[in-house]
Amino acid sequence: MCRNIRPLNNFEPPATRSEVTAAALQYVRKVSGTTKPSQANQEVFDQAVAEIAAITQHLLEHLVTPAPPKNREVEAEKARARAAIRYGR
Repeated sequence: MCRNIRPLNNFEPPATRSEVTAAALQYVRKVSGTTKPSQANQEVFDQAVAEIAAITQHLLEHLVTPAPPKNREVEAEKARARAAIRYGR
């Protein structure tokens, strides 16, 4: 999976529409193999992003978990610590 796509479920506050769209964009870029589609493919590329964002939002709204919501700042700090170990910083 693309490293730029972050988990969006079970956060307080919930994932925003822009976060969901950004994840959908990264997914479509990865699957299509391009970061910027040609003019001939721009419409279908944008449509795919919109459709994936919509279904992702639907998924996030309907997932249930008994775990308490995660804190974004705490999770970001954990990610920075993992990166420091991985990259030796």
